[in-house]
Amino acid sequence: MNEFDVLSAASAGMDAQRAALDLAARNVAAAEAASPNGSFERLVPRFALAPSEPESAGSDDGFDAPDDKDPFDDSGAGGAAVRYLGAVPEHGVDADAITEMVAVLDAQRAYEANASVFDIGKRLAERTIDVGRLQ
Repeated sequence: MNEFDVLSAASAGMDAQRAALDLAARNVAAAEAASPNGSFERLVPRFALAPSEPESAGSDDGFDAPDDKDPFDDSGAGGAAVRYLGAVPEHGVDADAITEMVAVLDAQRAYEANASVFDIGKRLAERTIDVGRLQ
């Protein structure tokens, strides 16, 4: 994994968390719009690890389930980035504002963590370029 793979993985993580924030906002709106007798089923984000380079073996969609691969294992070709695959209903669970606000806080913290990693990757790339100029 090189410094540019770090930028790509952090960017993918920020995209995934932005999508999770959008989904939480939808759930908050649904919870607020629900009448006392009605309800909206809560949607939860679905994520997967996507290899940076397509693998010849494995599933046909190019995604590994999160449990299949250690995200911190950088052995093999390229790294893996988190990708947002869409929303799935959480069966039997209705959307409520408190749960969704906690989900918003979690997604916000994850987004900020990915932004920090992106910033570090950017500084690493800048330093690498600076070292190349000195030689």
